[in-house]
Amino acid sequence: QVQLVESGGGLVQAGGSLRLQCAASTRTFNNYAMGWFRQAPGKEREFVAGIDWRGGKTAYGDSVKGRFTISRDNGQNMVFLQMNSLKSEDTAVYYCAARLYGIQAYTDAADYNSWGQGTQVTVSS
Repeated sequence: QVQLVESGGGLVQAGGSLRLQCAASTRTFNNYAMGWFRQAPGKEREFVAGIDWRGGKTAYGDSVKGRFTISRDNGQNMVFLQMNSLKSEDTAVYYCAARLYGIQAYTDAADYNSWGQGTQVTVSS
């Protein structure tokens, strides 16, 4: 399994932006599809965004389409989530996930093998 460390969370006002990043500890990062999920208190984990191993395919949850953008830098072993026009309902713990030999942008949590510890995002209204 690959170790994943998220950062970039914090407190932001509604309408603001945050950029999350996830660092992966592997020499073969370009073999992994990556994803972002989130979980708010009392709610189930929700798919946010996914990207394939080369960065050519992306997928987004319906609630974030047009506001969030996932990207990756295979040279730096990093994946990013740019979050714009944040809403109070975006408040959650955001998790980075990885899947080995990831040729698609996977949307199901069961498709991922490794998970980070999460970073809190709080949007105040």
